[in-house]
Amino acid sequence: MSLPADAAETSGLTVGRAAARLGVTVRTLHHWDETGLASPSLRTHGGYRLYTATDIARLQRAVVYRELGLPLDTIRELLQAQAVDPTVALRSQRHQVQERIARLNDMVEGLDRMIRAHEQGILLTVEQQAAIFGPDWEPEGVLRARERWGDTPQWAEYAERAATRGPDDWKAIAQANAALESDLAVAMQDGIVPGSAEANRLAERHREAFDAYFHLTHEMQVCLGRMYREDAEFTAYYDRVHPGLAAWLSRVIDANAQAHGIDPGAAAWR
Repeated sequence: MSLPADAAETSGLTVGRAAARLGVTVRTLHHWDETGLASPSLRTHGGYRLYTATDIARLQRAVVYRELGLPLDTIRELLQAQAVDPTVALRSQRHQVQERIARLNDMVEGLDRMIRAHEQGILLTVEQQAAIFGPDWEPEGVLRARERWGDTPQWAEYAERAATRGPDDWKAIAQANAALESDLAVAMQDGIVPGSAEANRLAERHREAFDAYFHLTHEMQVCLGRMYREDAEFTAYYDRVHPGLAAWLSRVIDANAQAHGIDPGAAAWR
């Protein structure tokens, strides 16, 4: 049916005004018209679409169903009220929405853990940390590390891994590190020479141990060894395991790096 242009205001809404009232785009209404989902009942003599009050009510239902995530074919069926009980599809969609909410809640929880891991480094209580890492463990050390390296890719990688770890995971890491430190001390006592096959195996164990935190290249490992002998806090830590261990481990790391084509004197954090 078509109407003269001056009857448009009283008999229906143009596509632009209908789209504005419904909060959708004109393009959406054109698409719904072309696919037969919801078409205007009237047109002016000039061919302009006009939506009646009945059309707008149908469109409002279509918009609601679309917001619920229903596909257009299902929406078309629901709009044919005489052929379909809408509650069946709506209950099905409600169940899907609940599942989506549950997945989103899991994502939020994961993001919260990631945020805390970036901020705290280890998602364990102080008591859990003491039980796992020993009475000499200082939780503040992790916070100092964040202040020092919190803006690096390595800290981000460390935090991503820490976000997924619980007490058992950290216990396994602590035990592996303790075993490595003990083997390093024994090797030094036994006179293992940097650059020997045994020393190189220990250097590789040390580098691989860092995979629990972040990927460590041979060049980066040289930089760590340099820090062990130049940073008083790190030197004290390794020298408590065995006197002189920090300097010896640095030499072991340098020799192993040379065997992999790295010049220790030019090594950079990369």
